Amino acid sequence: MDVVIWSRIQFAMTAAYHWLFVPLTLGLALVMAVMETLYVVKKDPFWKKTAQFWIKLFAINFAVGIATGIILEFEFGTNWSNYSWFVGDMFGAPLAIEGILAFFMEATFFAVMFFGWEKVSPKFHLASTWLTGIGATISAYWILVANGWMQNPVGTTFNPDTVRSEMASAAAFWEVVTNPVAVSKFFHSVTSGWVTGGVFVVGVSAWYLLKGREKHFALKSILVGGLVGLAGSAAVMLSGDASGIHAAEFQPMKLAAAEGLEDGGKGAAFTIVPGIKVPHMLSLLATHDWNGYVPGINDILRGYTDNDGNVIPSVADKMAMGRTALDALATYRANRDTNPEVAAAAKAVLNANVQYMGYGHLEKPEDVIPPVGVVFWAFRFMVGLGMLLALVLLLTVWFAWKGKLEGYRWLLWTAIWCIPLVYICGQSGWIVAEVGRQPWTIQGLLPVNVAISSLSAGAVKTTFFVFLAVFALFLVIEIRIMLRAIRKGPEVEPGNA
Repeated sequence: MDVVIWSRIQFAMTAAYHWLFVPLTLGLALVMAVMETLYVVKKDPFWKKTAQFWIKLFAINFAVGIATGIILEFEFGTNWSNYSWFVGDMFGAPLAIEGILAFFMEATFFAVMFFGWEKVSPKFHLASTWLTGIGATISAYWILVANGWMQNPVGTTFNPDTVRSEMASAAAFWEVVTNPVAVSKFFHSVTSGWVTGGVFVVGVSAWYLLKGREKHFALKSILVGGLVGLAGSAAVMLSGDASGIHAAEFQPMKLAAAEGLEDGGKGAAFTIVPGIKVPHMLSLLATHDWNGYVPGINDILRGYTDNDGNVIPSVADKMAMGRTALDALATYRANRDTNPEVAAAAKAVLNANVQYMGYGHLEKPEDVIPPVGVVFWAFRFMVGLGMLLALVLLLTVWFAWKGKLEGYRWLLWTAIWCIPLVYICGQSGWIVAEVGRQPWTIQGLLPVNVAISSLSAGAVKTTFFVFLAVFALFLVIEIRIMLRAIRKGPEVEPGNA
């Protein structure tokens, strides 16, 4: 268990660190593309210089993000080799497409965008800027296809001969690509990046206003960044609604943990904080039905009947069917070459129980319960901070539009402090998504205690602290470079914008 725990801690640290850079990449990509579009349309050099400043900060963030993403992918093979073997045919496909198509597209046009201002025409440069952002967004989609499949494994079948989960056809591939969990996760993650980019631009610009510097640049940047952030906030709420529906359908234990719901029922109330509830709201959010049935933790353990009349077995029954599947798999593999009839009978038993095979590795029914307190409060941090960020963005855009923002110093300071808060908000969302689906690496198919590599706990601990030191160093370096660029400021002159 020490190996499992330390492998999870190491991967969580790497993933959380990588996610410091991804949302800002996605958000700044849109902000700088809008600004450069204004330059090409208006032919005002002010917008060119403005776009160049934010592109410089984008480039700093982009470079560190690439390095952390590579480390993250390597960890699948080093720390989670059983997982990589089990899903290699499926999981490798979207990651390969991401690397070959999206990443190379992103990197190619990034070079033109960063170095080609005086080497290509303004319209070609603008296209490069947009394509860099589009490449980053496409890259995110393929990664989230892989992650979405882990949350809702569709389009694959278990092959007892290779002991792998495989895609058998092109139709299966498209089922994986269009997985509803992946689609909603993609829109939720990308638009949350727009919020991060918007908050970052507004916060940095607010600092300039507090210092009495680059006022015209700061106010125009606040308008563009703030509107991008507000658009992201609206889209996050819509995609979050879809994510709630999918959690209720495919991961009811995650939803129950996020609500701290021990016993469910019809017309379930939504808990704002302990002691304050909104009647029927959870049912409405989870099922779009005022009186829809939402199972709680105990209901899932005992078994229940869902809103479509399907009888969901208890966890104990799923564990029994899972062990039957594992026994049948062992019998099949032992007899497939020597006793075809026994092998065929075992394969039939396996196919009848294979959907619960992962439960056969659990020791007790309570193993399916994630850390409820962590998931419960992470969800409330995510929602509460998301609402606060949207409010701050709305106020800064409104007062900037009215030309009154400089008079509200408290709001400018709040905008600056929103920069760390938007990262806490994003990290909280991923805690809900990933901690909430424990103990599974693949929902219902492969628990974490089976997915790890044959490593010593000491080896994982050592690499954890090595990565921690390297990541801390990288973060300090990036922040110092960012702050130096911000203190230097943009080289702009008030124009006709």
